[in-house]
Formats: sequence, structure tokens, C-alpha cells
Amino acid sequence: MRSQSRTNHHTFVICAYKESPYLAECIESLMDQSLKSKVIMVTSTPCEYLKGMAERYHIPLYVNPGKSGITEDWNYGLSLVETKLATIAHQDDIYCPDYTETMINNLKYIKKPILLFSDYGELRNGRKVAVNRNLRIKKLMLLPLRPGIARRSRLIRRFILSFGDPICCPSVMYAMRNINLPLFENHYSCSEDWEAWEKLSKESGDFIYIPKILMYHRIHEESTTTKALTEGSRINENYEMYKKFWPAPIAGMLNKWYTRSEESNEL
Repeated sequence: MRSQSRTNHHTFVICAYKESPYLAECIESLMDQSLKSKVIMVTSTPCEYLKGMAERYHIPLYVNPGKSGITEDWNYGLSLVETKLATIAHQDDIYCPDYTETMINNLKYIKKPILLFSDYGELRNGRKVAVNRNLRIKKLMLLPLRPGIARRSRLIRRFILSFGDPICCPSVMYAMRNINLPLFENHYSCSEDWEAWEKLSKESGDFIYIPKILMYHRIHEESTTTKALTEGSRINENYEMYKKFWPAPIAGMLNKWYTRSEESNEL
């Protein structure tokens, strides 16, 4: 029987867009956590569907009064958080029942956490996928962060990020008092999370990596990642990110390698 204990330290911020057929599954995975959290929903596309879902699950719904967009909604959602910790839950994804409890347990004895994140799996056509080429590469990239002493090393995390973005954005739990808002810039459409990690990697504090699958990211035709890969915009944005770490010729070579590794996101 699962624990019904509750934490007053963590908030799930669901960023909802239009009428996702997977939203109910996402919400229910948050409600089914072994350690309960506060749950809110934000949107910049208000509609009867989202209003109905919020009422059905008794979740406060906030409408972004500013510009509509992914980063704008993420920043707006984080600005509403009153707890010490927060997770931006993407509307199509699901979280394992022990996500919150495992994350918070890994905060013990950490003086200055910046963010926590875990391994993740993928949801493809309703099936959970724990291993594929893309997931294996990301786990390998994160190996240097596994030793406890590496968590506070700016050099190690910047080294990892210089080869790509292995951090799954919806798996991230933010230590709100140790990050500056707004966190996300709004000039990228698909590398905005990598840019945020690059910015946070310069700060003193801990990046806490939990090598366990605690959530599943859905891959489908309407997902932002799939659209970006199809349209090619991610290739250009990745190149710009690589240039934050490397000279242009090396950035170009790394971008070709990284693009091939991300092809498993295509349907």
C-alpha cells in the first residue's frame, strides 16, 4: 500500500496547451505520487477543455497574462511557486509514483542544491521504452556526475553540457531559492532548456543526478521535440549552443554527431 504522506515543500506546475489527449494521464500520475505535492496548472491557451480538466481534478488553473509560448509559460508557472521545490510537468508525460519521494530523499545533506534530475524513459505508441540509442548516449554522458563529489563541480557539469543536453527537462526539480527568475530565455524553440542548464552550470551549488527512471517522456507527432527535429530548427539551435563552449569548427562537428544521436526522437 502506497504512503499517503504529503510534502509542503514541492509543487508540480503543469504547463498545458490546448486539448492534449494525454493530459489526464499526466495529472493522474502526479496525483498518484507516494509523497503528495501541491499541483497547479498554467496555460496561455485557455479553453473549456482545460477549465474542465482543472475542475475535474481540483487543480488551480492560471492563465498567463503575457505572451504565449513555451518559455513564457514555464517562467510564468515558476513565478507562481511558493514552495522550496518545483517541477515543470509537461502535459504529455507521466511520472513514476516514487518520483517526488525519491527526489526529496536525495536532497538530504545537500547544502545548496540548484536542481535535481533523473533518468527517464520514453512513451511510444502507448508502450514504455527504457532503452534505445538516444537514452544510452545520455546515460553515458551523465556518468561523470554520479560520484557525490561531482555534484558541486562547475567544471564537470560544463564539460558534460559542452557535448550536448543529456538532462531531461520534465524530470528536473528546481531548488527555487537558488535560481534566478525568469530562468528561461525566449529566443529558442527547442534548446531553451539546454540554454538554462548552461546558465545554471556557472553557479555555485549542486546538480544532483539520480540514475533511475522516474518519469516517461512521450514521443508523438505533435510533441515539440518531434516537430523541431522535423522542421530542422533544433539543428541550428544546437549549433548555437555548442558555440557557447567550442570554436565554430568543433561546434559544427559535434552538432553533426548530436543530430544523429537525436534521430531516435523521430517517429
